[in-house]
Amino acid sequence: MTMRVLFAAPDALWPAWAPALMRLAPEMQLVRADDAVDPARIDAIIFAPGGTLDDLSPFVNARLMQSLWAGVERIVTNPTLTQPLARMVDPGLARGMAEYCTGWALRAHLGMDRYAQDGEWRNGLTPPLACDRQVTILGMGELGRSVAAMLGGIGFPVSGFSASGRPVPGVRVFGPDDLDRALAAAEILIALLPDTPQTRGLLDADRLARLPQGAWLINPGRGTVLDDEAVLAALDSGHLGHAVLDVFRAEPLPRDHPFWSHPRVTVTPHIAAETRVETAAPVAVENLRRAMSGQPVLYLVDRDKGY
Repeated sequence: MTMRVLFAAPDALWPAWAPALMRLAPEMQLVRADDAVDPARIDAIIFAPGGTLDDLSPFVNARLMQSLWAGVERIVTNPTLTQPLARMVDPGLARGMAEYCTGWALRAHLGMDRYAQDGEWRNGLTPPLACDRQVTILGMGELGRSVAAMLGGIGFPVSGFSASGRPVPGVRVFGPDDLDRALAAAEILIALLPDTPQTRGLLDADRLARLPQGAWLINPGRGTVLDDEAVLAALDSGHLGHAVLDVFRAEPLPRDHPFWSHPRVTVTPHIAAETRVETAAPVAVENLRRAMSGQPVLYLVDRDKGY
């Protein structure tokens, strides 16, 4: 059975995604938003932010809106969205996020920044073993669990904060009423929370003060979780040892933003976790086929929660 799927994503994504999707699903007729196609004949929509499609109301027969991003904050609040919305859970993306967080956590743990090549012999600074360094992850969804598994696998004791409080094997999970305790344990704090009204500005001056002296902050989740001025103040006071920031309220990060020049901030350009066509296309195709055949769709978004 042919399925007509609208590719509502930036044009730059078409050359990589279109061949991969149609190779995996020969029954798919993939069209772009600018093609002259009757919206009522579209069976499903593949979405990524940055395209030209805003009004979803004409797509009355679309059975699924499949996001190519793990985060859906750019589409879930669209008032014309009536179709079921699925977020992308890409094993390659999860692996990439775990490797990013593990790499920077090891940099923090091993104190790599101390060893400048300036001729000074800095002996006597042996770090503790990983088993003696507590890592706390805010957000224990697919990405948080992947990061926890990798960090736990090399010996870090890992705790997590989850709004649901759902148990995670090998991780001490703090529930919604225990955020302060989760922060107090975090020698390395990794923020992987979604962008929701409840998480915006969550890491403000008061909550950053709950962290142990000299804690590192790694934020590859959402820039809106941070109070930027509070982060800078905590760094200036020395309470926060370093901040590794991959996501920001405005992207690209403006050239005059103080994060660029702060000696205790590392800026990376939103690279922690990219959706990879080779691992994500099979996920999208499976969900499209599920929607077409009336089977339960994977990774449906809870509209009330926003993720």
